[in-house]
Amino acid sequence: MIELAKETERVILVGVCISDQDDTMNSLEELKELAETAKAETVGRLVQNREQIHPATYIGKGKIEELKDLLWELDATGIICDDELSPVQMKNLQDELDTKVMDRTLVILDIFAARASTSEGKLQVELAQLKYRQTRLTGFGTAMSRLGGGIGTRGPGEKKLEMDRRLIKSRIAQLNRELKDVRRHRQVTREQRCRNHIPVAAIVGYTNAGKSTLLKALTGADILAEDKLFATLDPTTRGRRLPSGQEILLTDTVGFIRKLPHHLIEAFKSTLEEARYADLLLHVADVSNPHMDEQMYTVYETLKSLGVTDKPVITIFNKQDKVEGDQESIRDFRADYTVRMSAKTGEGIPELLKTIEAVQRERKILIEFLYPYQDAGKLQLIRRYGEMLEEDYQEDGIFVRAYIPAEIYENLKISS
Repeated sequence: MIELAKETERVILVGVCISDQDDTMNSLEELKELAETAKAETVGRLVQNREQIHPATYIGKGKIEELKDLLWELDATGIICDDELSPVQMKNLQDELDTKVMDRTLVILDIFAARASTSEGKLQVELAQLKYRQTRLTGFGTAMSRLGGGIGTRGPGEKKLEMDRRLIKSRIAQLNRELKDVRRHRQVTREQRCRNHIPVAAIVGYTNAGKSTLLKALTGADILAEDKLFATLDPTTRGRRLPSGQEILLTDTVGFIRKLPHHLIEAFKSTLEEARYADLLLHVADVSNPHMDEQMYTVYETLKSLGVTDKPVITIFNKQDKVEGDQESIRDFRADYTVRMSAKTGEGIPELLKTIEAVQRERKILIEFLYPYQDAGKLQLIRRYGEMLEEDYQEDGIFVRAYIPAEIYENLKISS
């Protein structure tokens, strides 16, 4: 019996630093994690300081020669550039280096293709991949016919790489029609939630900050939660009853990352829009990551690009079990509230639930009504959608003091 072992790709990471403010080394460290997630081994790095990225070859001629030597010395099978390459840059680098050339976008798309499990997720990933490849049909040249596995070959499949522009456009149009139906279904679901007056909290954050672990800890959802970049791709919504008895829906979203490809933002817009239509945002930040501030900035900038700017935000400084010492200096000045917790151990969950209730209470109306006993059925509506503070059965009726959503106030007024 012959056993076929999949050969691990050995890659060199390549980055360009164009200013002192660039965090190139940290960006390459993150690119290394992406490469590992895509099952590639990083064997070297190369960084060039330039005033601007070379329009034809990404890096300069001297660095290309240096990269040739590195490829030979380290027995590397390819390179990954830290920025999205144009078709011309990719073709020229392949011609100069005679090796596999990838960029950050291609690696992220490959990870998404491997992680997509639902029909919607697969549609979105395929659309993003086709849009990426559409502009590179001429750029790939003879590489379009290459066979074999590795980064960039998962997802739609090898036959998609051989499509001409007309067939790709046709497939993109078909995917857009299918995703339009998905968006319509999501809109119907949102409208149903509005009619039920159940508040929705969207869990957002940098990839691997612990969003899925938080959802699992709060709701017991049977979802994958691993210490990996983009461990979960497809959004999950689960219900949770708060200490006051009110129900709330929690929705996990796709993790953000620096230099998130615009193909993905466009393709996953219907998924990411869950944050736009939510009542509040639970922003999960990894307090054990030394680059947490930069990650939080990326999250807020991505939300801004999606038009999510007017939601109350609770920032959760997660993974407290991984840090020691005083954490009081850690702040998020854009958040309305902050909570320190560990989703893995459950530390801080009661405080988080109280904070969610506090945010919800700010959006409600305080009522003090004495309901006649014939209107006792309205109390069930208060218990389900509001927060019952006092319920006193008196001789002439039931005295109720509660916080309720403004949308159901008219339904709860005392009958004349």
